[in-house]
Order: sequence, then C-alpha cells, then structure tokens
Amino acid sequence: MLLDLASNLLLLAGGFFFCAGTVGLLRFPDVYTRLHALAKADNLGLGCLLAGLALKADSLVQAIKLLAIWPLVLVASAVVGYAIAHRADQLGITPWQRDDR
Repeated sequence: MLLDLASNLLLLAGGFFFCAGTVGLLRFPDVYTRLHALAKADNLGLGCLLAGLALKADSLVQAIKLLAIWPLVLVASAVVGYAIAHRADQLGITPWQRDDR
C-alpha cells in the first residue's frame, strides 16, 4: 500500500511537471527561455513518471529497463537543446530583453 502511494505521488508529480513545461512553452517570449522550460520541466517530469512506473513494475528487469530510459532521454534532450539554440544563434535570433522604460 505504501509502495502504491509513493508510485501514485510520483506519477502525479510527473504529470504536474509536464504541464508546467507546456505552460512555459506557450507563455515564454523567445526560443531560449522556451528551451529552458522544456528541458528542465520535461526531464524532471519524465524522471518522476519513470520512477513511479518502476515502482509498479512486475519484475526488477522491467524496473531497470524503465529507469534506463531516463539517462538516454537526458542526453538526447541536452544535444537537441544545444542544436536548437545554436541554430537560433546562427539565424541571428537574439535573447529576449526586458523593456525597462
């Protein structure tokens, strides 16, 4: 019962972080801040979801397979985030600057 509670809390936390990343994607003003919101919130959300699912797994092998997904996605997210930011810089997209008039 305690294991189910922990698993459900992790799954809810993961869903919350995915929603927060989506709000950041929709609300932030430029590509750099949007990348930051997605990279942080979605990676944390995925980690919580995978940990919650690993707690519900039938065997240790399934749990390890689920947990092995997270580092792979972390690496892929970092590489893709860098590539997008680098391309935005090449295209001359400047970071958003606050208007303090």
